[in-house]
Amino acid sequence: MHDKKPTVRRLLLAAAATGAFATAAHAQTAADPRDAEIQALTAQVRALAAKVDALEAREIVQTPGAPAAPAAAGSGPTAAATGGVVSIADGHPSIASADGRFTANLHAVMQFDAADYDQATPGPITSDFRRGAASTDTSHARDLSSGSDFRRARLGIDGRAFGDWDYDLLLEFGGAGEEDAGHIQELWIQYSGLKPFHARIGAFAPSVGLEDQGSTNGMLFLERPAVSDIARSLAGGDYREGAEIWGGSSWWYVNGAVTGRVVGVVNSQATGVSQPYDSQLGFIGRIGFLPIHTQNAMLEVGVHGSYVDRPADNGGPDTAATGVRYGITLQERPELRVDGTRLISTGAINARHADTVGLEAAGELGRFFLQSEYESFGIERLNPAAGVTDPSFHGYYVEGAFSLTGERRRFNATTWAFDGPSVSHPYSWADGGWGAFELAVRYSDIDLNYHAGALGTAPSPDAVRGGDQQIWTGGLNWYPNSFVKFMLDYQDVRIDRLSPSATSFQTPTGVEIGQHYHVVALRSQFAF
Repeated sequence: MHDKKPTVRRLLLAAAATGAFATAAHAQTAADPRDAEIQALTAQVRALAAKVDALEAREIVQTPGAPAAPAAAGSGPTAAATGGVVSIADGHPSIASADGRFTANLHAVMQFDAADYDQATPGPITSDFRRGAASTDTSHARDLSSGSDFRRARLGIDGRAFGDWDYDLLLEFGGAGEEDAGHIQELWIQYSGLKPFHARIGAFAPSVGLEDQGSTNGMLFLERPAVSDIARSLAGGDYREGAEIWGGSSWWYVNGAVTGRVVGVVNSQATGVSQPYDSQLGFIGRIGFLPIHTQNAMLEVGVHGSYVDRPADNGGPDTAATGVRYGITLQERPELRVDGTRLISTGAINARHADTVGLEAAGELGRFFLQSEYESFGIERLNPAAGVTDPSFHGYYVEGAFSLTGERRRFNATTWAFDGPSVSHPYSWADGGWGAFELAVRYSDIDLNYHAGALGTAPSPDAVRGGDQQIWTGGLNWYPNSFVKFMLDYQDVRIDRLSPSATSFQTPTGVEIGQHYHVVALRSQFAF
């Protein structure tokens, strides 16, 4: 329905039409009748009117939460063929064709983190034995860097083409400890014409559990639990190249993926010279169900896993017999990235295969939310010496939240994971809205020790002294609106780890190289 007040274009159109007919009328009275000229001018005015309708249809701005507006009715074949919709819903800009078969959605994410680490004062290296994942982390482990960084800085576009094809391009400029020069975060194309199944190929994070697939814009805490990050990175994780088939409905989900290398990362020899050999070959699967899904309650349960059939070849055929040619390393940072130092690590294990198996469960009841996952890891050694066994590791987390303002976290059936809550009353000083608030707490434990032995003893031939990391985290999240978010986290971090190598780590044999510290962190975020 058009506005009763004429638009500027219609006034110009009326003026143009009046001038045209006046000219024609003058020509008719001053000379012989010129019906052909009058008919031509009339056709031009009608064509101009159709173009005006099409332009007005393109300028429609969608109100928050409203469906995409169609092209103006009765605008003629020109508008139907070329008209489209430009919309901004909850701060998310998008462009769509009139029939919805072509869309383009713009995305941007800024996550700016600041943290203050509370550690014991560093002592001399000869008596302060705190160490990081590798021997090169010695100084950083004893003095983690308080400060700030842009954890994520992303720009991208996604959408649909010809109705059945989906696409996504996302570039990342943020990083852990310091910003990145920029690289591909996601770049894929997907065919969705065989519903409920979809086929995707390119670079993306295949579905490996609840935390893996939960949106980083709506996470309960600044980072995922370490056990989930380790599980997702074995055969999946960010920037992973691969192909995936997934499908689901309102009560079930299933996916299977074949994966390869990580975008921008090539295998390299011990000399550091970039020399790519065979990439990793992995497989991922996940099944999930919603046995309870009511207006006030929801329960999700599932199982997931991954298998590395061929680890990446890090050295090629000329690798020395003592080198780690097919190395697999399980390691992670302590659930914060302002300082990028890793404190737990298995070190590179020469492997034939590796696998993960995980159990997942999450539920909501009114304002309460609870989620947990358990992961087990196994590595099959390549040509082990006599008496050397294959190591296994495990970890889990439990996290929960309570909504202070009543909004519930949303379940996304596409990713089969929970995202942040909708904001019922966006913050406004004039209108009295305060946005959404939630309290959150999490305990996580990842144990990368295998036959670690006792304090002060030398490790056995098959020992892995990767460390046991336990973290308590409490958080307060404020969503002023769907565009902005602030997060305040407090962490209590405890790491128990025996020195795996007295020579490399410059420590006596078997001393404690872990530590106990606290950290307060703040994230400021906008995302659309």
